Amino acid sequence: MEDTFKHKGLRKKLVEEIRKKGITDEAVLKAIDTIPRHWFFMSKGIEDYAYVDKAFPIKAGQTISQPYTVAFQSQLLNVKKGDKILEIGTGSGYQSAVLVELGAKVYTIERQKDLFVHTSRLLPSLGFHLHTFLGDGFKGLPNYGPFDKIIITAAPPEIPQTLLGQLKIGGKLIAPVGDNDLQVMREVVRKSETEFEIEDHGTFSFVPMLKGLGENK
Repeated sequence: MEDTFKHKGLRKKLVEEIRKKGITDEAVLKAIDTIPRHWFFMSKGIEDYAYVDKAFPIKAGQTISQPYTVAFQSQLLNVKKGDKILEIGTGSGYQSAVLVELGAKVYTIERQKDLFVHTSRLLPSLGFHLHTFLGDGFKGLPNYGPFDKIIITAAPPEIPQTLLGQLKIGGKLIAPVGDNDLQVMREVVRKSETEFEIEDHGTFSFVPMLKGLGENK
């Protein structure tokens, strides 16, 4: 796939835009600058929109998240090299790629079969090596946990207890929580087997997190 000087220039402008919006983690900004977001668009002819700071529809009623939102969640996660991270909702694969670029060992679940098939081929072909799974994000991956970090890229009405149970003590979970048009970005740190510290970080808009497997459309 092509990554032209034009694309690279548009990415640098995007990085400066999200920096002005409050993203300060230089590793996250570098990942946004490095990864060609247009490679993750699933429709032809709209590549120039890839570097507009907006979400766009992909397949199966899902979206590729706004770059600022991807950067915001990634910054909250405070990714360290070698972190074992569970991602709920692979979607386009863009957030997955950012996590890999930051040095994480990524385990990602997608409930929509067509998206799973697409990203499980696309990501390795672009040099992003991770573990992809077709499954129900509410169940997580109990056989692969516990995880240092968990990121949810769709909005559950509340954080599933099953996922909190797959978080290491000292680990962190980031999720947009709520069942309205706007959700609260919630940071949960596991302090002990039974104790969790919660902090909220403003409102965002995500597609709802759904149970079970989606229909293959």
